[in-house]
Amino acid sequence: MKKHLRLLAAQLFAAVLVLTALSGPARADTPVGDAQLAAEWQAAWDTHRFYENTPPAPGSGRSRAEDSISITIDAPISRVFPAYIDFENHIGKHSFLKRVVTHRDRFVGAERHIDLTAVEEIPYEGTTVTINTHAQQRVNYQGHYYETDSWTFPGVVTHQKIVFTRLSGTRTEVTEYLTFEADTSMIDFAIANGVASHQATQAALKQAIENHDL
Repeated sequence: MKKHLRLLAAQLFAAVLVLTALSGPARADTPVGDAQLAAEWQAAWDTHRFYENTPPAPGSGRSRAEDSISITIDAPISRVFPAYIDFENHIGKHSFLKRVVTHRDRFVGAERHIDLTAVEEIPYEGTTVTINTHAQQRVNYQGHYYETDSWTFPGVVTHQKIVFTRLSGTRTEVTEYLTFEADTSMIDFAIANGVASHQATQAALKQAIENHDL
């Protein structure tokens, strides 16, 4: 799995570095301040409308692909759900995640809405490429699920719904429904890389929760 992720990362960031020469959102220099990340989040939200779940129009040059992955964790939902929804707990579990910057955290009705940016740092050919994924997480405590919409340069949009189900005994099933949107030339890579990354994070969270590290 790690070898697969390294290969996918190398392919992605080779492409990102080429595109960065034209556009610049990915960085290989000093960390971006939280205020600037908040401004970038708002610009992505307003410009790319990554919260909209409408399939790309025919002829737009963009495509959509869907997949789902599940894992069973030997722990009760009362432990699994709060541990899983806290993205700070994903640091060190997700392959390259270094920081989670929360811009706004509030309740809208019964749902908790969190605007955030996930900062990933990937070593690549002697430098470090920083990728900022701007996202909104919406947590439904009563239904034991959360949804996340995100945008990552160069234009990859991800819609997620993560559902937590009580099983017999003290086990919990976590099912992630994943939808990826990207330029048609990148969609196969986006779904392969995205699914592999989520599977690795699932496995790491399972281990941490079962070992009572979370």
